Amino acid sequence: MPRTLLLALLLVAAPTLAQAFEPYEGQPGKDVVWVPTRPALAEKMLDLASVTARDFVIDLGSGDGRLVIAAAKRGARALGVEYEADMVSLARRNAAAAGVGERAQFIQGDMFQADISRATVLALFLLPSNLTRLVPKFLELRAGTRIVSNTYRIDGWEEEATAEMGGDCVSWCTALLYLVPAKVSGVWRLPAGEVYFTQEIQRLSGTLIASNGRKIPVEGKVTGERIRFTLDSDVYTGRVRGDEMSGEATGAYSGFWKATRVKPAL
Repeated sequence: MPRTLLLALLLVAAPTLAQAFEPYEGQPGKDVVWVPTRPALAEKMLDLASVTARDFVIDLGSGDGRLVIAAAKRGARALGVEYEADMVSLARRNAAAAGVGERAQFIQGDMFQADISRATVLALFLLPSNLTRLVPKFLELRAGTRIVSNTYRIDGWEEEATAEMGGDCVSWCTALLYLVPAKVSGVWRLPAGEVYFTQEIQRLSGTLIASNGRKIPVEGKVTGERIRFTLDSDVYTGRVRGDEMSGEATGAYSGFWKATRVKPAL
């Protein structure tokens, strides 16, 4: 075969070969192996997170883009961050084929370095070790941001809800929903005195120093922006908005209450 003809054939075949990439289940990656989320579970995850057209959904380690594309089909803006360049190209082709290329965007990058600050929802299928490493980034998100995970729990967090795929599914069949808690650590001034709150993800503990010097233990929980804590027999429920929170109390002290943070956590 003449050399010029062989070169021409190779040039024609090159685009076809470049598009022939097909990932396989268990394909190794930088931080995880690739296992695709089943379409039915992807929908359950998005249902559990109540994804709508108002949301900005981010998937870290987005693979072939199926979670991002499923969110975009609901009208949401969505972004996938994927380390493997071939996967990014495949996801972009899949989004274009699904007609959501404008709403479903994909970038090549490291999920641990990614900017996730715009997310209202994180839709993830990551290993527990990956999730644990990402917790500091999760906690910087706006209170109430939804995190929905395929199967794996986030260590130290309590899920708000779960959903099972059912049927003949035997592995990776569960969706788990978490809410990023408001930051409550610090000293707050309440009508009853000053409360010194410490926070461990969603759990609160601390001490109220009453005006008469009495020390009262405090226990509570933060769910997104919602807060609930007890002082003796009094139960306080309400919402946290930055350095203020307010709501209703029941017990010996009942009615509207409001608190202001006078000192942040050290």
